[in-house]
Parts: sequence; C-alpha cells; structure tokens
Amino acid sequence: MALDDKAANTGQDLGGKVKEAAGKVTGNRDLEAEGKGDQASASVKQAGEKIKDAAKDILS
Repeated sequence: MALDDKAANTGQDLGGKVKEAAGKVTGNRDLEAEGKGDQASASVKQAGEKIKDAAKDILS
C-alpha cells in the first residue's frame, strides 16, 4: 500500500470518527451518519489497497 494512500485513508477514518462523535454530542444524526459513512469508505479503500498489495506479492 502506498504510504500516501495509507495516510489519506487513515485521515478519512479519523475525520469520520470526529464527525460521528460531534454528531452524537450535538444530537445531529446526519453528521453522525456522515461520519460513519466516511469510516466505511476508508475501510473499503484500505481493503482494496491490501488486495492490490497481495496481488503484487503473488505476481512477484
């Protein structure tokens, strides 16, 4: 996984956690849901990067 991709995915995950927490504190369900969505998106991207890395290892 490229370091910049890994950092971007981690940043998106952390941003999602912040949004989710802010939504819970303020009672803003839309913000909370957006945060959860950001976290899910980051997880999918991380899984895709891991698959690419595994494929490179197999083909090498």
